[in-house]
Amino acid sequence: MSTRLKDKVILVTASTRGIGYAIAETCAREGAIIYMGARNSGLAEEKADALNAQGFRVHFAYYDASKEETFQSVVEDVVNAEGRIDVLVNNFGTSDPRKDLDIAHTDPQVFLDTVSINLKSVFITSQAAIRHMEKAGGGSIINISSVGGQVPDISQIGYGTSKGAINYLTKLIAVQEARHGIRCNAVMPGMTATDAVKDKLTDHFKQVFLKNTPIPRMGLPEEIAGAVVYFASDDAAFTTGQIMAVSGGFGLATPVFGDLAEMANARG
Repeated sequence: MSTRLKDKVILVTASTRGIGYAIAETCAREGAIIYMGARNSGLAEEKADALNAQGFRVHFAYYDASKEETFQSVVEDVVNAEGRIDVLVNNFGTSDPRKDLDIAHTDPQVFLDTVSINLKSVFITSQAAIRHMEKAGGGSIINISSVGGQVPDISQIGYGTSKGAINYLTKLIAVQEARHGIRCNAVMPGMTATDAVKDKLTDHFKQVFLKNTPIPRMGLPEEIAGAVVYFASDDAAFTTGQIMAVSGGFGLATPVFGDLAEMANARG
């Protein structure tokens, strides 16, 4: 077992599947004490038991994104159990691609609801954690954003706006809380091989997206988790306010990258 995060108390929201679970598992393997923030206690405890059987320290903490009061109470539950919270990973984020469309066709309430829940889940939970981190003399907050918050798309206007705001909020927290020893960074996944991606995105969309990604494959949840481990660890003690893309280079190249890459491949 590695010990880059030895004995750090880490809360990961929305962590029973996908990127969130990969973060929880990877941090546990690095020696952390993990609290899986989730609404499904049965599933979370099942996942925690499986990890604990391997010698890790993983616990369930109640967190339900539809119940705003849990954004704060989940932090209090962790602090009551451990006496502190060293790292907060704000992993929750949501959007319905069937309703979150472009500006001409998205219902205003859908837009506002998407932005509101995604921002609240970061702001309120971070605020609750910061109060305890200040008293303890420091901590680390890591927000899971998206390349959709940096590179405008033709759909999901609510999701993209919320993630762009989270990127800016990350920098604000970093600047305002540095004097208290609190660091704040964000990770922006690109297209990642999770069940949500498989269920919500069409094969055609995936093909077009990857065509325009220099490393033309989906990322793995474990690769996102690797960036989180860095930001959570003492290796990043002098790193704050950074927005790290873990996206295979999506958004870096010329807008016609996909077509040029096909031409280059054809030439051999």
